[in-house]
Amino acid sequence: MTQLPLREKVGYAMGDAAANLVWRGALAYLAVFYTDTFGLSAAAAAMLFLVVRLSDGVTDIVMGMIADRTDTKWGKFRPWILWSTPILGLFMVLCFTTPNFSENGKLIYAYITYIGLTLAYTLNNVPYSALMGVMTESDTERTSLSGFRFAGAFIGGLLVMGFLPDLVAIFGNGNDALGYQYTMYVFATLLVVLMVITFSTTKERICPPVDPDSNLKSELWDLTKNLPFIILPLLSMTLFFYYRDIYTGIFFVIVMLLMAVVIKKLLNTPTDNMTGTQRDCVDLLTNKPWLILLGMGFLTMMFNGIKYGVIAYYFKYHVGDELMTGQYFIALLVVSILGALSTSYLSKLMGKKNLFIVALLLSGLLTVGFYWIPAGDVTLIFVLGCSAEFFAAILPTLFFTMLGDSADYSEWKNNRRATGLIYSAGTFVQKTGGGFAGALVLVVLASYGYDGMDASTIENSLPGMQILMSWIPAAFAFTAAALMCFYPLSSKQNQLIGEELKQRRIA
Repeated sequence: MTQLPLREKVGYAMGDAAANLVWRGALAYLAVFYTDTFGLSAAAAAMLFLVVRLSDGVTDIVMGMIADRTDTKWGKFRPWILWSTPILGLFMVLCFTTPNFSENGKLIYAYITYIGLTLAYTLNNVPYSALMGVMTESDTERTSLSGFRFAGAFIGGLLVMGFLPDLVAIFGNGNDALGYQYTMYVFATLLVVLMVITFSTTKERICPPVDPDSNLKSELWDLTKNLPFIILPLLSMTLFFYYRDIYTGIFFVIVMLLMAVVIKKLLNTPTDNMTGTQRDCVDLLTNKPWLILLGMGFLTMMFNGIKYGVIAYYFKYHVGDELMTGQYFIALLVVSILGALSTSYLSKLMGKKNLFIVALLLSGLLTVGFYWIPAGDVTLIFVLGCSAEFFAAILPTLFFTMLGDSADYSEWKNNRRATGLIYSAGTFVQKTGGGFAGALVLVVLASYGYDGMDASTIENSLPGMQILMSWIPAAFAFTAAALMCFYPLSSKQNQLIGEELKQRRIA
């Protein structure tokens, strides 16, 4: 089994430090930027967050297929990291730029730039995530690499979430719109530097056989014909989530029943009559570990995303000290780094499945405690928040290393490996969960009458902020813990699968 050098692990971690300047950092402030600086209503911003996730449902899957079928002297995944980085940096700046447009013009601009940012992130992060699955065949090394990755991720998030309010104040000098824009220039430059380091220091070692019958053009065309089956479930879920009425509920049920019929028909189709795209889908639909991880990715992102999405509001209005938001983020992310780096050691002691369940239960229970914290007790807020975050940081670290295990399982079972597609689904549910989490924060606040441009609405919205910091995210954590009980792969099984795959590749 390949043992990765420290230099390569650190180099790989720099990529997620860069990505999380956008994902865990900038996007944590995007909701409050849209409502309090850019000038969108909470309801309009919530719909924006949801609609953008519809595009992610298609682009992540397409990107996974393209990456799997890319063949260059640099490998399948590393070239995409290099090519997409300048685009990602550009849209990071554009998203936090406030043009002098009308209300409708601003809304259109927000849609264009936010969709552009998520597309650029897909081009960059789907191949980056899949890269971990081909750097080593060892599941224990992947766990260690994932720990380094998320330590880097939390460092990147720390830089933005911890220092963004102060940098906005310094660069803007009272003009928040200008402060956000100039601050993003700094972070976009840093993003480019870190991504180049990742490209230069990593190596792809697992090279599965190329299917001679694979034709990317025909398979993308085949995917295009089946786009309604990807878009309709997301659309029905989005409409029901946003409107929550009987009509959208009926539409959601009908779409889900139709999907069940289509999936059953696909599973009963002889393999010889399937296209490459359909074979990939069947491989995934019969991969129980991957299916469970898909649900876990959504639930854990809802858990973490809701908490992070409401923090800026919570400190600005519930605590009454907006600048303390940065200090709280710094404290959380320092603890997160410790949690991510502890994951490899703890998973060896407990096993990945057991550690996942324990981390979810403990983090969920500690999060519930926020409901009873008095508004002025800042010390208790920090203690409880940091304690919950240590266990919450273990969740994404385990999630992505276990996606690599599910890719091994798929190759072992089906003699076909679609690393990019498996990881693209992982990043998709993470982004979908993040989008729904951000939208849920705004929907709950809107239901309490919150209007960021009207100070008279703040008092009535404080209870909404309190449950968004406690019971609502904790419910997703407890649900995820229950789902994880059904995960079938043990550490011993992962090791045996890895050894057998190694022998197959040698042969």
